[in-house]
Amino acid sequence: MRRFLLLAHRVPVSGEFTLNDLAGGAGRMDEIARAVSTAFTLSNDLRRDTEVNLLFVAEPPPRARRITIHGARVRYLNPDERSTAALLKNALARSREFPREFESSPGLTVAPVDPAAALAGFLAQPNSIWLTESGSPLEEWSPTQTDVAAVISDPYDPNPSEVAVLEASGVPRISIGPRSVRCSQVVDALHRELDVREAGLRRRSADPP
Repeated sequence: MRRFLLLAHRVPVSGEFTLNDLAGGAGRMDEIARAVSTAFTLSNDLRRDTEVNLLFVAEPPPRARRITIHGARVRYLNPDERSTAALLKNALARSREFPREFESSPGLTVAPVDPAAALAGFLAQPNSIWLTESGSPLEEWSPTQTDVAAVISDPYDPNPSEVAVLEASGVPRISIGPRSVRCSQVVDALHRELDVREAGLRRRSADPP
């Protein structure tokens, strides 16, 4: 399973934003939606072995929310960022009426969370990494298994409390390159690297002894 946690710092947690201004008033929801689409969509299918967690922290608890999208069960997820943003906006808006975790649409759950606890819980999974341009090169990373749990920030750097949790976890810092790129591009680069590695493992296992 490939798991991503995306830190979303400025998207209104209430879901009160317009789909006509995703890059502005929606707090860069355009890039959040693009990263979700990149994480799941293939040419003519979805990656069913992928899970995306979106941690919306524009407002402190109890307003912070986590949306989890399960690739094995998700429906109504299309490649374009506007419809993906609408799916997420609807989940955030509906969560105002629910004090507990619930399924907003098939394969998409939303819950009120404590951001630090949610981040720490995600980082406790095996093969967790922090994707940041200040990390070690992705090509030199040697995971112990094909499963991975990767933390990525939106166009804004992690805040001090997030950095404290990330550093305390001791997870490796991994970089896809020396320049700061879109989080959707980071997702794409990690998927490609893991695809290549998994293909190599399958070829080696199929070779005669």
